[in-house]
Amino acid sequence: MILKSLSLLNYKNFESKSFVFNNKINCIVGNNGIGKTNVLDAIYHLSFGKSYFNPVASQNIKHGEDFFVINGNYEKIEAEEKITISLKRGQKKIIKRNGKAYEKFSEHIGFLPLVIISPADRDLIIEGSDTRRKFIDSVISQSDKTYLNQLISYNKTLAQRNALLKYFALNHTFNQDTLDVYNNQLNEYGSQVFKKRDAFLQEFIPIFKSRYNAISNGNEEVDLVYNSHLFDNDLDTLLKQAINKDKALQYTSVGIHKDDLQFNIETHPIKKFGSQGQQKSFLIALKLAQFDFIKAQSGVNPILLLDDIFDKLDENRVAQIIKLVDDENFGQLFISDTHANRTENAVKQVHQSYEIFNL
Repeated sequence: MILKSLSLLNYKNFESKSFVFNNKINCIVGNNGIGKTNVLDAIYHLSFGKSYFNPVASQNIKHGEDFFVINGNYEKIEAEEKITISLKRGQKKIIKRNGKAYEKFSEHIGFLPLVIISPADRDLIIEGSDTRRKFIDSVISQSDKTYLNQLISYNKTLAQRNALLKYFALNHTFNQDTLDVYNNQLNEYGSQVFKKRDAFLQEFIPIFKSRYNAISNGNEEVDLVYNSHLFDNDLDTLLKQAINKDKALQYTSVGIHKDDLQFNIETHPIKKFGSQGQQKSFLIALKLAQFDFIKAQSGVNPILLLDDIFDKLDENRVAQIIKLVDDENFGQLFISDTHANRTENAVKQVHQSYEIFNL
């Protein structure tokens, strides 16, 4: 899969900008604040229907304007595909494939496989469990529509159950029959999501360990540990056991929305015991494993975005990572950097065509 061209209108800091891309390596270079990351984010937006860096959709409209439009022209399995994303202030975002709007954004997820590696990934280590769950969900959802729909249904039911618990507290009332309706639905959707998360991680963890071993030259042991209430009991039982706590808290305290993924180095949390370089290598291995998994599931080379890849990594290690694309196992690569010469020296080491775009 190849992104042939990109055009931006009123997107972030760009009034109007167009690119025609190389099929292999594309380097977006320029000073800080000029919009390099915004170009990569627009490409991410075309795959996921949202920004990687700013979840508030209206804030991606250029300051002082009323709308933005992103157009991407792709070649996928020898077919031409045009994706358009547009947003007008006060209205719903529209995603179109070849001129036809999607009824549900979830229908688009996975159509254009993509992996991004960015300094913002550090949130996976330093932020709460919600960030790590979203990582798991984003990887599985790109190849499993049923999973995504089950997850959406679970979250809707969860919101309804939480609203009911608040209603009970405000009105000093309680109805077990009504609560059981939501408990049954949460159990149904949650059990399926849990099983798929568990199966995914059993397959994913060995891939991740292999990637980390290659990046670090086998210097240390790393691991991912999946934590979930559902390892202890089925969700229906857990919800019944937690009812008094839930009534007091006025929200649902157990379930797959509390799942977490523990990042370990030498059996210790990497957040506390890993150096900056080890943490960066950990995250890159995580994302390259994501690339491998999505490719295996979809049969398509995902687009790979490397945002500010030189951050906290020496040039030799960056060169090692870029060399990974020096075969047909990788597809199209986009790199952002502040130093054109540094980037060009790195990409010259591989035997692939490249283009440098100076912003």
